[in-house]
Amino acid sequence: MGGFFGVAKQSRCVNELFYGVDYNSHMGTKRAGMATCHDGIFNRSIHNIENSYFRTKFESDLDEFDGKCGIGVISDTDAQPIIVNCHLGKFAIVTVARINNIKELEKELLAKGHHFCEHSYDIINPTEMIAALISEGSDFVSGIENVYRRVKGSCSMLLLLENRIIAARDRLGRTPIIIGKKDDAYAATSETCAFPNLGFHIEYNVGPGEIVEFSADSMRQLKAPEKEMQICAFLWTYYGYPVCEYEGRNVDEMRYASGCAMGEEDATDADFISAIPDSGIGMALGYAEGKKVPYKRAIVKYTPTWPRSFTPSTQERRELVAKMKLIPNKALMRGRKIIFCDDSIVRGTQLRDNVSDLFECGAKEVHMRISCPPLIYPCKYLNFTASKSEMELITRRVIAELEGSPDAHLDEYATTGSPRYEAMVERIREQLKISSLKFSSIENVIKAIGLPKCKVCTHCFDGSSYD
Repeated sequence: MGGFFGVAKQSRCVNELFYGVDYNSHMGTKRAGMATCHDGIFNRSIHNIENSYFRTKFESDLDEFDGKCGIGVISDTDAQPIIVNCHLGKFAIVTVARINNIKELEKELLAKGHHFCEHSYDIINPTEMIAALISEGSDFVSGIENVYRRVKGSCSMLLLLENRIIAARDRLGRTPIIIGKKDDAYAATSETCAFPNLGFHIEYNVGPGEIVEFSADSMRQLKAPEKEMQICAFLWTYYGYPVCEYEGRNVDEMRYASGCAMGEEDATDADFISAIPDSGIGMALGYAEGKKVPYKRAIVKYTPTWPRSFTPSTQERRELVAKMKLIPNKALMRGRKIIFCDDSIVRGTQLRDNVSDLFECGAKEVHMRISCPPLIYPCKYLNFTASKSEMELITRRVIAELEGSPDAHLDEYATTGSPRYEAMVERIREQLKISSLKFSSIENVIKAIGLPKCKVCTHCFDGSSYD
């Protein structure tokens, strides 16, 4: 996925920029970059952060970053920021984007006389593609609108000009941009956890397709928001840091409410509730409250050295990292019936290994409760997982076993409580060797988020979203 941060300040902005970008580190661990502008001169630094944390890579660069305006990004895809000089002027740009039609756009723009400089493994840099589409406009607003029209997928972006920043949210608002303010600065971020310790308060939620511009002391709207929105449900169930909020709804509050609702309905006999850290913790606390049984930490994450497990490039390495960072507490588990809460089941291989380990640690029963519905459709709007095929999803493999085809009766398999849904969940339970398995319903997720379903993207659950 990815996250970005931009700041315009009345004095040198490098400290806010550095720590603001760092607070987006949970959104990706492949590449990171920062850019500032001082007296019309842009300075940029990009580092690979796959084997090290953002702060350790950029700390030695900070003295080089002059300027009162800056942008930065944590990315799981391309190297950013890109610095561009075109007829609109010079600007730097960072994006959180997925361009499904990048090859078609490349062919079209090359035929028009465009050229592309940023290549890696023979792939056009997506952020450079966005910059090229912007440069076709008569001004920045029409250029960004050109991006909205042409890109299939999603794109939110920050543009750094000499003394101001333009923030443009994805046309359907699939990813968020939140504006923060303090006495001498404005800032924009993907993740509001960047604000409190830097002294910012939430000033404004940029709407779907909306474009705003801000300097150190003012903000103005360049394009009004669209009425339709498809913000990703996984921002609350998985991606978002617990203290963040989107559309006015706090992440941990949503997870707690979702877990509480599931716990109230669960008659399973259990000695205590535990989480699969970290994104299962908020749900598990709510589950314990709803079910009226204790919450205990049967699994603890070893945080000093292990990054998030979804980022390594191979499934084997992802599974190894996931196993190494989670330490079971055997003393709590011996002879106990435990309900574990986790955020999702994608391929199922990691969870199968976890369940085996939990039984080996002495657990009498291992029950799994998942905070989102079964993932039946691959995400085509955000870079959610490294899955290259729908058959990497455990649900599709199970459906193929039950039906002879992975595409049969998908609407029924996506309907909570239907006979086919129940058969799919039971087959997953059998394969993972879990005492019992339950998923949150789409209705429960939407209620916990607190937005109308038509404004939330639940495509990976029910295939319902639109371009």
